[in-house]
Amino acid sequence: MKKLILVLGAVGLLYFTATLTVPSIIESQRNPVKSPPPYTVSSEAKVIYDRLDFIAELHCDALLWGRDLTKKGSQGQVDFPRMREANVGLEMFTIVSKSPAGQNMKSNTADAFDNITPLTIVKGESPANWFSLINRTLSQSEDLKDFIDKENGKAIFIKSKGDLTKLIEARKNDKSIIGAMLGVEGAHSLEGEIENLDRVYDAGVRMIGLTHFFDNELGGSAHGESQAGLTNFGKEVVRKMNELGIFVDLAHCSPAIVDDVLNMTSRPVMVSHTGVRAVLDSQRNLSDSQIQKIAENGGIIGIAFFDEAVGVPELPNIIASIKHVRDLVGIEYVALGSDYDGAVTVPFDITGFPLLVEGMMAAGFNENEIKAVMGENIKNFMLKNLN
Repeated sequence: MKKLILVLGAVGLLYFTATLTVPSIIESQRNPVKSPPPYTVSSEAKVIYDRLDFIAELHCDALLWGRDLTKKGSQGQVDFPRMREANVGLEMFTIVSKSPAGQNMKSNTADAFDNITPLTIVKGESPANWFSLINRTLSQSEDLKDFIDKENGKAIFIKSKGDLTKLIEARKNDKSIIGAMLGVEGAHSLEGEIENLDRVYDAGVRMIGLTHFFDNELGGSAHGESQAGLTNFGKEVVRKMNELGIFVDLAHCSPAIVDDVLNMTSRPVMVSHTGVRAVLDSQRNLSDSQIQKIAENGGIIGIAFFDEAVGVPELPNIIASIKHVRDLVGIEYVALGSDYDGAVTVPFDITGFPLLVEGMMAAGFNENEIKAVMGENIKNFMLKNLN
């Protein structure tokens, strides 16, 4: 019995030690920044950046890694202090619940080993989350709520138009007040149960990507095997998302799903993080026809920051992607959608946002266009379409 107790104690100590060290090691490998801060820009770019009234972006997976987002981190790409340092008023924090081993842009199977399961275990999460996608999703939702609660009024959980209006008014007097929204990357997290849509809505989720890197109960992924459109369940989910006021995110969706959604949705859609095929010809990215259809729908397109979405060098290609959408359909349809902390390598962390302003200035964007891309478009879209 004593030996058993010693063995169990040693295992427990080893597991506890792993929860303190392993997630940080994994994230340092998965979320590198090519050029670490601090960042410098021209005085002209800094002047324009400092005049920006509302800075926002549409996609960050920081909740996945177990960091305390209320503390400034030495790794990863986003946290609340770095948002404040960059004067970012609103961030969409997205929940990843499953990621297939060997994940790639071309073809993935839903049956592949799930990379998130060992991460969930080694983070020390409840055993209830170890093999349940919906529980992982609700747990990360609760984490964001807890981080916001720790901020003592300096952070606002944006679930409604009223919440966003409160944030906008609060920031007129105190730029340290930030807003956070909640999205889901991949509706496989619903586990095929429509009732789970109500559960994630009640948890604060206001955007859901229908697919991620593999096909699921709703239909085909851009990186899956079937390339199928919406299933009957997928159509049921889209209809209910429209009713509840959850934005449909078309990032990672098969072209067939993009068409199916745009043919049936009663609300404007989002593409939270993407590139454009005119800059990088990838099945990951939007075609001109898709961009035009999304604009006709009144949607908004977030341009990602990583090489597999925009190519290299990233910064000029980010600007080229923004410019392409502007020139094709208008400045009001394009925004930032970094995919920060999404197991991607990025050229700069969130404190490097002034580099985007400098890049757009060099490409001939005027100040109003820069203001639109850096956050006004997201603010206006949310004010118009949030319940």
